[in-house]
Amino acid sequence: MVAYQQLISTIALTMGTAWASGINLYATIATLGILGITGNIVLPEQLHILQEPLVIGAACLMYFVEFFVDKTPGVDSGWDAIHTFIRIPAGVMLAAGAVGNVNPAVAIAAGILGGTVTATSHTLKAGSRVLINTSPEPFSNWLASIVEDIAVFTGMYAALYHPFIFLGFFVLFILFCIWFLPKLWVGIKKLFSTLKSFFQGKKPPREPDKNPPPEISVQ
Repeated sequence: MVAYQQLISTIALTMGTAWASGINLYATIATLGILGITGNIVLPEQLHILQEPLVIGAACLMYFVEFFVDKTPGVDSGWDAIHTFIRIPAGVMLAAGAVGNVNPAVAIAAGILGGTVTATSHTLKAGSRVLINTSPEPFSNWLASIVEDIAVFTGMYAALYHPFIFLGFFVLFILFCIWFLPKLWVGIKKLFSTLKSFFQGKKPPREPDKNPPPEISVQ
C-alpha cells in the first residue's frame, strides 16, 4: 500500500511539474524550491538543486518579470514564443528528475512524457493568448494571466499534497486539450488569414451564404 501511494505521488509530481512548467516555469521552480528548502516537502535527490538560494532567487526574479510581461497585450505572445525554447526543455528535465533515483530508462521515459505534457500546456496557453490579443481591451489579458497563476499554484499544491485529486483533474485536462486544441488551431489560422488579407489590402474571403435566395427564371 505504501509503495502504491509512493508511486501515485511520484506520477503526480512528475506530471504536475511538467504541466505547470508549460504555463509558468518560474513559478513552478520557485514553488518547489521554497517548499523544499523550508522542509515542507522532500524533493527527489535530482531536484535538490532547486533548493539552492541562487536558483530560488533567480526563479523569483523571473517570475516577477513575467508577472507584468504576461499581462501586457502583444508582449505576452512574444514572451511565449521565446519561452517555447525554454519551458519545454525545462519541463523535460524537471519531469525526469521528479521520478527520483531510478533506472535511467524510466527517467528518459518520464522526460519524454513530461516534455509532451509541457508542450501541450504551453501550446494551450500561448495559442489562447494569440486569440485573446485580438480583443482591444487589456482586461482579458490580465484575467487570463491571473487565472493561469492561480492554476499553477493550486495545481502544484494538489500534485504535492493531494496526488489522487490532481491526477483526476490532469486526465480531464488531457481530454479537454484533445477536444480544444484542434479548434484553437483553426481559430489561429483564421486570424492569420484575416491579418494577411488586411496587410495585402484585400478583403478576407467571404463565406458562402448558407441560405441563398431562390433563383427567378424569366420565361
